[in-house]
Amino acid sequence: MASEAERSGADQGLTLDQLDLDQVIINSYDALFVTDKFGNVLLANPASGRLLGVTTEELVGSNVRDLVKKGVYDRSTTWEAIETRSVVTGLIVSWHGVNVMATSTPLMDENGEITMVITNSRDKDLVDNFLAVLEEERKTADRYKTAVEYLSEGDLDPKATVAESRPMRQIIATSSVIAKTDSTVLLLGESGTGKEVIARYIHRNSLRAKEPFIPVNCAAIPHELLESEFFGYVRGAFTGASPQGKPGLFEIADKGTLFLDEIAELPLTMQSKMLRVLETGEIQRLGGTTMQKTNVRLIAATNRDLKAMMNQELFRNDLYYRLNVIPIYLPPLAERPEDILVLAQKFLEELNRKYALKKKFTARTTQAFLNYSWPGNVRELRNVIERLVITSTGDNLNFEDYSLVSGKTSAQSADFQYQGTLKSVLKAVEEEYINQVLAECNGRIGEAAQRLGIHRTMLYRKMKQDK
Repeated sequence: MASEAERSGADQGLTLDQLDLDQVIINSYDALFVTDKFGNVLLANPASGRLLGVTTEELVGSNVRDLVKKGVYDRSTTWEAIETRSVVTGLIVSWHGVNVMATSTPLMDENGEITMVITNSRDKDLVDNFLAVLEEERKTADRYKTAVEYLSEGDLDPKATVAESRPMRQIIATSSVIAKTDSTVLLLGESGTGKEVIARYIHRNSLRAKEPFIPVNCAAIPHELLESEFFGYVRGAFTGASPQGKPGLFEIADKGTLFLDEIAELPLTMQSKMLRVLETGEIQRLGGTTMQKTNVRLIAATNRDLKAMMNQELFRNDLYYRLNVIPIYLPPLAERPEDILVLAQKFLEELNRKYALKKKFTARTTQAFLNYSWPGNVRELRNVIERLVITSTGDNLNFEDYSLVSGKTSAQSADFQYQGTLKSVLKAVEEEYINQVLAECNGRIGEAAQRLGIHRTMLYRKMKQDK
């Protein structure tokens, strides 16, 4: 059945035989010339002349073998197609140094005899450039695909950073400023203080926010795999290597942020290689021979004393000073009690949403949180809240559950009567009421201070006195 285009042509009285095929051939971007079965050129379009550096008049009527002898080009895929009676693709170099990719296709009659040979050609540099663009797009796609494997279960909510205390407010303010730069950041502090939270905050507020954020725990990678993980490897680099090769962490994080947690756990041999990458911005895949530029913003973190490690020759001095461009110290949770209740409420809301619950803290529970030293910092607080939510039978996370925090028995945490002097009882009542208001305000210091009728600095002072 005729197509609409064919019907339209027929309506205008046009047939394929009547079309001006010369215009199609003349205006073809690809070089096109046709020979007979002896290699005599019957037709050559202008693109052929441009590629070979001759006129079409010099081509038409010539024999391809004579063109080779004259040095117009160094080989003839046309003649090779005639001799092999098959399609031949090859690289031809013209007399003026242009590399040409040519494909010659022999046409056969019903008896299997060659009637003519059609050759299509194109500048090899154009083909190479096109393939290079495709390869770059493939690498980019592979990089983002591999990045997913290194991403955690889900990035933190942009509003998840808690900064109620003065130290944390200062840290957030500093992080907001340095986020707009590419300077290396070194996060210091005890385990569980929230170093990755700050690293993510810096990335989200940087000019690289739309690029990958790759968090890596250096202590979790076996020493023998560190080089291949960080720098990648080429095909066949070692036994068991992926046949396609694999990009390393620096390639995956290209244009984005690479967060190296527990960087103090890197062995000295890897530290020297890391230093070179930071200084040159170049990497070389394991088993590879070429250097590759990377554009990565590095944020490192550790809970260890790097200066002490330097004195013990466990950490390189030059790497330390290369990392210690902008150091940020995160204080332990015990030194920022104002953040405890806000964090606790945030974790509780997350768990309530996750399990479709309506759990809430009682005043005595919040007091238990404020009285506890939290040696495991924010990570321990998060775990305790989850434990309370999962194991409690009612909606109120009450004082009896304090045993899960401090190890006290339920008998020790039972209701008690006030004892002591009037001053001590009044202090206890004040403390209990402050905790009740803080619980009702979900740990928001400003709102609680307003309800209590005191300035927030006074509330901070009373909270510290209660500890």
